Amino acid sequence: MAGITGQGDTFDLPNYVGELFAVTPEDTPFLSAIGGLTGGESANATLFQWQGYDLRDASATRQRLEGADAPTAEARTRFNVTNVVEIHTEALELSYTKLAATGQFNSTGSSHPGQAGLSGSNPVLNELDWQIQQHLKQIARDVEKSFIIGTFNNPGTNASARRTRGILQATETNAATHGTTVGTATIESDNETFTLAAHGLAAGDQVVVHTLTGGATSVLTEDTIYYVRSDVATNTFTLAARPGGAAIAFATDGGAVVVEPTPLTDAIIFDLLQQVWENGGIQESETATVVVGASLKRALTKIFIKDRNFQETTRTVGGVSLMTFECDFGRLNLMLDRHMPTSTLAVVSLEECSPVFLPIPGKGFLFVEELARTGAAEKRQIYGEIGLRYGNEKTHGKLLRVGAPAGA
Repeated sequence: MAGITGQGDTFDLPNYVGELFAVTPEDTPFLSAIGGLTGGESANATLFQWQGYDLRDASATRQRLEGADAPTAEARTRFNVTNVVEIHTEALELSYTKLAATGQFNSTGSSHPGQAGLSGSNPVLNELDWQIQQHLKQIARDVEKSFIIGTFNNPGTNASARRTRGILQATETNAATHGTTVGTATIESDNETFTLAAHGLAAGDQVVVHTLTGGATSVLTEDTIYYVRSDVATNTFTLAARPGGAAIAFATDGGAVVVEPTPLTDAIIFDLLQQVWENGGIQESETATVVVGASLKRALTKIFIKDRNFQETTRTVGGVSLMTFECDFGRLNLMLDRHMPTSTLAVVSLEECSPVFLPIPGKGFLFVEELARTGAAEKRQIYGEIGLRYGNEKTHGKLLRVGAPAGA
């Protein structure tokens, strides 16, 4: 059921009786594991930075002769890395009547507008507090997504919003893009059909898309796995979000580059893990973590647990219970995150990561404040500024455009 826009009143924000269940998943494992909305570091500017340095390569020929002069002077330089805090804000407005009418329930279908035939009680007796709690959960979900797929933006004017750089964009050194490009398809909105000459795809094949144009930009998501439907022909096909699902609909024509993701294998994963390890990552076993969505989690289970019989256990990191598995590079955490692109696998050294907050004087971070009344209603704003410190990007890694192997 969709939420409402504007003032909440007794007409469009009805009460019900019985136990209250959350329909939307609320988990934010990456954010929670690195400190959540209550842990982390403080900044004193919108742009924050940290430093790094490197050492020369180890050498087997640096030995000096007896009595020799000192070698030529050398010094190691430092470098800085920057990110920005982004603004997250929510607002709500509730009529005085809505706040008071905790015993007024939604119609039961009879002509009586009140409580006819109802038993039980309303679990939400303070509508304002309950709505604030839900807004905080929404902000946490937004931050989780930003910390994973956020694209850096530090504008020179207030014409566009600041955006923090997420862990995927930050990871540059240990990165591998897989997949086979099928070609550039045109999309017809009148029948949802992709047209691509001699594409070679078959029903059930996985594809990902990028370089979206037209109506595809608001419907498809890059690096998300889609499935070819059974109406596939030599030069045309339609896509579904799930195997055997309905065709994805488009309001206007568009286009996309179509790619077949490479099936994930243990060799592909171990190559990435080795590269991350060689660059200093996943050294701390407690925080060495592989982050994936649901499709690639099934692939990892098949590759490591079923096929290789690696041991699977659990442990808690930052209050988050994570699955773990033993492999050639030690005991790694396996984080299942619904905000990860479905064709992307990330290797993250969690000890390098932390939220960074910009406290507002006299208010703190992520505060609730009353807005000016303009009528018979309570108004509140929830406000906070937050960014991601990801440390040394060489301690992280990513695979792009990979898919689940057959049988996963």
